[in-house]
Amino acid sequence: MPQLAQRVGRAKPSAIMVIAEKAKQLKASGRDVISFSIGVPNFLPGEHVYAAARESLSHDSGQYGSNRGADALLDAFLEHLERLGFSGYTRANLSIGIGAKHVLYNLAEALLNEGEEICFAAPYWTTYRDIADIVGARVNVMHCGAEQDYKLTPAQLDAALARKPKVFLFNNPSNPTGMVYSAAETAALAEVLVGYPDTWIVTDDIYNSMVFDGIGYHNFVFTRPELRERVIFVDSLSKTYGMPGWRVGLVAAPESVAIALTTLNSNHITSLPEVITAAAVAALSGPQDIPQAKCAEFAGRRDTVVAALSAIPGVICPQPQGAFYAFPDISLAFGKNHHGARIDNDVEFCAALLEAKGVACVPGSAFGEPRAMRISYTCPSAQLEQGLARITEFFDELT
Repeated sequence: MPQLAQRVGRAKPSAIMVIAEKAKQLKASGRDVISFSIGVPNFLPGEHVYAAARESLSHDSGQYGSNRGADALLDAFLEHLERLGFSGYTRANLSIGIGAKHVLYNLAEALLNEGEEICFAAPYWTTYRDIADIVGARVNVMHCGAEQDYKLTPAQLDAALARKPKVFLFNNPSNPTGMVYSAAETAALAEVLVGYPDTWIVTDDIYNSMVFDGIGYHNFVFTRPELRERVIFVDSLSKTYGMPGWRVGLVAAPESVAIALTTLNSNHITSLPEVITAAAVAALSGPQDIPQAKCAEFAGRRDTVVAALSAIPGVICPQPQGAFYAFPDISLAFGKNHHGARIDNDVEFCAALLEAKGVACVPGSAFGEPRAMRISYTCPSAQLEQGLARITEFFDELT
């Protein structure tokens, strides 16, 4: 019998989706389950987005679209970039994908030969490592624990870049921690990056509009514009606009990279559907009141989560300043028992929490930090408070 390609053996199911699926199965069986597992914003876009989609359907051309993205979408993205603080980009710097995950996979194909190195900080989004493994890249992980607020330091970055990686992948705000790099922190990392001109810089910043406490969104090119010839900015409509199922990823990059991604699109996906494009243009160009309101709402939920976790003796949870995640260090539970069941690691902790209390969280080891777990706090407030109470109760019952 013919064999599958070796790269398929390197591909693994998403750990996040495995937990989410388990929670869904328990719920279907009649269990009272509160899921803090999957990172979806749990709100819908404004009516203007649906109106644009309906209008598009009413005069659908039935034709293929642009591999790079429709001009209207590219122009709307350019306006979005200007609002964020980027300038000087043109359509030639842009491309699209079926969600940011697809853009990141295309970037791995475009930038990394097999055996070349990519570096990124841990905790990291699970897909980073998975994509690197599939394309056969070597991974250098820079560990950033709770004691340093899960943030990369200039010294760590300098040491990693001294190894001459082909790609440095940076995530701000962070999934899974919700941490945000300040202007000063971003500038300090940018100073290091200037000294390593042979490394591509990919900034996966899809939560750029979900930043709390007035800290603002910052990118390396804001303080060191010369880095723009190496910085590749990845964005998405999924989180900001409540459109994860619409699958719209966007990228701003040097022209050579944008051309490479567009060429890959011509072989992978051809184009985004017309109706999706119309909805995306409406989201980017239309009223921004819903994203702004949701950002404020998530900041309030963040406060609820951090207050509850900080009240548990021994739990350490650096305060997130963006996205909609908390990432508490739960290692105090290791070596303890819950109703006779011993807990020795994060996976066993999350399994016991789901079984005993019906609360689904993702083990931190999925993100490269086995002392923690991820909480996605986008569920309704009543469920959030109930789930946090169950977590507190679980800790109280440890012996």
